[in-house]
Amino acid sequence: MARANGNTSRMDDLLASVTGDILGDLPQAFTDNSIRVERILLEMVRPDPVQPRRVLPESIHLNFHNNRVTPTQALRELVQLVQIAARQRGRPFNNVLELLPNGDDEREDEPVVNLSPEETLLRDLVNLAITIRDDGQVNPLTVVDISQGVTRLFRIETGERRYWATWLLRDFIPNYTGDGMIPCIIIPANRSSVFRQAKENTVRSGLTAVALARQAALLLLTVHGYEIPAYAVGNDFYRQALNLDLRAKREYSEAILSAMGGIKKGHFSTIKGLLRLSDEALELADRYDIEEKKLRYITTVSSEYHAEIVRQIVDFNLTSKQVKELCEGDPVTDADEDPIERLSPAALKVAKVAQTITSTSPQELARALMLQEGDANIARARLQAMRKFITDTERYLTDE
Repeated sequence: MARANGNTSRMDDLLASVTGDILGDLPQAFTDNSIRVERILLEMVRPDPVQPRRVLPESIHLNFHNNRVTPTQALRELVQLVQIAARQRGRPFNNVLELLPNGDDEREDEPVVNLSPEETLLRDLVNLAITIRDDGQVNPLTVVDISQGVTRLFRIETGERRYWATWLLRDFIPNYTGDGMIPCIIIPANRSSVFRQAKENTVRSGLTAVALARQAALLLLTVHGYEIPAYAVGNDFYRQALNLDLRAKREYSEAILSAMGGIKKGHFSTIKGLLRLSDEALELADRYDIEEKKLRYITTVSSEYHAEIVRQIVDFNLTSKQVKELCEGDPVTDADEDPIERLSPAALKVAKVAQTITSTSPQELARALMLQEGDANIARARLQAMRKFITDTERYLTDE
């Protein structure tokens, strides 16, 4: 795991560059001969493995950055994943262009189609690819020159979606006539900036709450002098920021909050706190773009229930108020509680209910839950929590 380093000159250079990165636009910096625009072969460009904003699903992201698959193979995995999801929903397709809506066939009375997150991602990438094909690459990527010796290599600082859309255009959309090159603004390695990357992330649409939490962590880790790896990292890397704050680096506070979209310090801490969610909950929340105002309440309950609550948010489209009520009313006690301690009244009540289960009917229980909760979605969520609670309870039963 990366540790803080004591390179003070690097930190001074970083602080000196912050204002320009946040307030200035790159084209204004073209008077600096170290920054240039070139068309670069796609094969010489690589996404940033610690970029907080995930373009590909987590499993494909990790396979790609661990060099298990090529860009084309990574996109093929995505296409196959979407084909399975689309087939299950009765919308099979063979060509990715079939994902685009056909204006001639659309009717006002046609029901709205709910796409899976992967279907939405691929459709958006296809849309972007078609735009690049028809209008050209209007916005160049920003890349950092990480070449070593005669081997030329560039790491994307901003513009990863355009990178994947260009690969999609080249290898998956018929009649490609390009030259396999992509326009890039090239930044020297010593001029790369996590602040510039954060600024683009926050102004672009589609940044999830989980990605924002990773972004907050990356900014904190950078200004605290932690070494940022050049390989794919897990959530524990970002969780190191849970022990860091802005108070210890006040000189960076304004720049960090500005890079995060001009948020307040309290909101910054809340966003960073989402990293307390379990790995499975983080992946689900990122995949389904669950809002921060819903996720914040889940961090207050035991981590073993995080993923289940996120699934309930997805399945029942729970509001933030409903999530708050669900989490604050969770009767589940800590599984690590000392077994010799006296049983709680709540446990005795639940055990008593188990004895009287045959004295009521499912219909009566449903009505009672509706009377108690006043909302069908919360009632269903309560039942799911109870089902998991009972399943977990069975593991502790013995023949004593």
